[in-house]
Amino acid sequence: MTYDLLIIGGGINGTAIAREAALQGLKLLLVERDDLASHTSSASTKLIHGGLRYLEFYEFKLVAEALRERERLVKAAPHLIYPMNFVLPHDGQRPWWMLRAGLFLYDRLGGKMSLPRSRGLRARDTAYLAPLARTRRGFVYSDAWVDDSRLTLLNALDAAGAGAEIATRTALVSARREDGLWRATLSDGRQVTARALVNAAGPWVSEALGRLGVNARAGVRLVKGSHIVVPRLFAGDHGYILQQPDGRIVFAIPYERDFTEIGTTDVPVDAPEDARIDEAEIAYLCAAVNRHFTRQITPAEVVSDWSGVRPLYDDGASEARQITRDYVLELDTRGPALLSIFGGKITTARHLAEEAVGKLAAPMGFTHRPQTRARPFPGGDMPDFARFLANVRRTWPFLGEARSLRMARAYGTMLHEMLRGMSREAQLGEAFGAGFTEAEARWMHAREWARSPEDALDRRSKLGLNLNAAERAAFAHWWARTL
Repeated sequence: MTYDLLIIGGGINGTAIAREAALQGLKLLLVERDDLASHTSSASTKLIHGGLRYLEFYEFKLVAEALRERERLVKAAPHLIYPMNFVLPHDGQRPWWMLRAGLFLYDRLGGKMSLPRSRGLRARDTAYLAPLARTRRGFVYSDAWVDDSRLTLLNALDAAGAGAEIATRTALVSARREDGLWRATLSDGRQVTARALVNAAGPWVSEALGRLGVNARAGVRLVKGSHIVVPRLFAGDHGYILQQPDGRIVFAIPYERDFTEIGTTDVPVDAPEDARIDEAEIAYLCAAVNRHFTRQITPAEVVSDWSGVRPLYDDGASEARQITRDYVLELDTRGPALLSIFGGKITTARHLAEEAVGKLAAPMGFTHRPQTRARPFPGGDMPDFARFLANVRRTWPFLGEARSLRMARAYGTMLHEMLRGMSREAQLGEAFGAGFTEAEARWMHAREWARSPEDALDRRSKLGLNLNAAERAAFAHWWARTL
């Protein structure tokens, strides 16, 4: 089988490139050795943001691009990506004027925005001030929340809808240039050819180049970012951005209704396999919260955690927190094209994909016309999420308040297809706990490439956090017996 494009890696960058390329009309195969978003792309801070802190390192171009993309993404997936207010307490770590100037720039670098502009904290902001231990001054600004693994999935779904072939649990064994094509051997036994190859292997980008026998000009720095989850620290739908004595910042964000997510760290590592949180990181994140909040936490309260290794472009920065979050696309045309992706972030993945396909246009001999700038993601074709949610609740009242919100957020307008013809709860099938039923599990398996209980509970949803050990075991037994 000959493809126009073979993409290695099913993270946010690989799937975004697959979406842009498939909509361009290219015949492509994406291979991922594990599950979609099974590594770095499901281990982010769950934000679509411009990167306020990047202004401190003069990353004005990156911030402007990210803010423009934030605006596009909020409109393209209103079910999955939604605005969130953040409180930035002023505790003296940085001068007041610096924070005010940074937020002024942040409000304007991306052009006209639909999200509210920043402002100072006010005495009547009791919900924002109540959790804070001592700081009464600061700022409020806006960014957006996202389910990172589901955004990766939506890219893959849109690509597949345009004709892309998505092969999970399929690794690239080897590939070589021969007769003007890439000839690749895959772990499922197939041998395929492609006119061009994209190396979007994330933290394994250099390892993949080694399997191809190619030396990269760009370098990569591997930096681990870890997060912890604790029982909810504060009421409300807003988050906090907390300045630390070492110059870093830590987010505290509402997570899955009953919890708070805290992160991230920046720890240099030697290998992608080092994506495991350590005791020092847990202590650091607990201390970050305790420095600012009345409610104090200990490592014993951590109910979940995740760590991802970010493959950052090596710009020579001395500290991990100073390394650029911008991306570099390295095109090798010594034979059939090879494009390698270094760096990047979830917010700018769509823009990266557009640029990547544009770079491949000349060596592959096609005219690139950007495809995704104003295109809704699957499930995002709705004028207003609040009205959509109200319609969901009228149509399927048996879902209840909490479950209807969760499912409307996860699936958007695709929910109409999942629940078509259902008029009572019994039609959802077996119940596994936390409002999760057979109807969703079957949808994940049939439509979303879920191939294990963990795919369903930890990436297609975050429901594993709400199931106890016995419920998880029962679900795993059902999955093995049924699917």
